[in-house]
Amino acid sequence: MSEALKKEEILVQLDFTPNPDTLKYSTNQILIPSGAANFTSAKSAEGKSPLAEALFKDSLISAVMIGTNFVTITVQDQSTLQDLNERTIGTIREFILSGGKAVLEQPKVEGAALTEIERKIIEILDRDVRPAVAMDGGDISFEKFEDGFVFLKMQGSCSGCPSSLMTLKMGVETRLKDAIPEVIEVIPV
Repeated sequence: MSEALKKEEILVQLDFTPNPDTLKYSTNQILIPSGAANFTSAKSAEGKSPLAEALFKDSLISAVMIGTNFVTITVQDQSTLQDLNERTIGTIREFILSGGKAVLEQPKVEGAALTEIERKIIEILDRDVRPAVAMDGGDISFEKFEDGFVFLKMQGSCSGCPSSLMTLKMGVETRLKDAIPEVIEVIPV
């Protein structure tokens, strides 16, 4: 972060997602270089994401996903969304102003241990699927490929979204089957 960064230069805006239990906050600042980091509880964020830790201080927030330039939160109670929205925007803006690292260490998939098919799956996910899903505040991560079955983890607004299974089956599965004949089915983890 530039030392000259001013509060007025930091844009944080609410974007609604297809999942009624999640809210996406887009910013004009880079939070992490690539991918997404998902935290399903305050405990899972401890020592890994100062931004997620700050957001979890709000008891209405039950999950946090941090993307390159957005944060998706899952809410427990929608009755006080106006107040929650203002607090969340304030927390994100203040965190960015502090100059801290949003995520201290991102999980990595070891490239050397992957098969050629797994590398192709990850390449298609990274190039074609994840950017589209990120627009709605979600992410899809590769878990494993076994006997023709691709196991993927839905995160952020995709987790628990009513339309996520359709996205997975109609979109992701079709795309992977077209590109990789060995793929039989995509299964959510």
